[in-house]
Amino acid sequence: MSAELDFSPPEVPEPTLLESILRYGLFLGAIFQLICILAIIFPTSKSHEQEETESTDGKTTEPVKKPKGPAPQIRQKPKKESKKKR
Repeated sequence: MSAELDFSPPEVPEPTLLESILRYGLFLGAIFQLICILAIIFPTSKSHEQEETESTDGKTTEPVKKPKGPAPQIRQKPKKESKKKR
């Protein structure tokens, strides 16, 4: 038990450029996912929704019909003559 023990930290190679890019990309992806989840849980403010309802209240409830243009022409291909049997 009198042997000396090596308690020095192990040598760890420095991360390569690709490993650094992957690490920070994963962090950015995680942050983006958290922002998306929070946006679903806590929807936007109600003031935007109130503005929409006020603007629709002033309009009539009748659906607006778009004027129909000329009917599209249907192109019919001429029927092929039956093939002759040999």
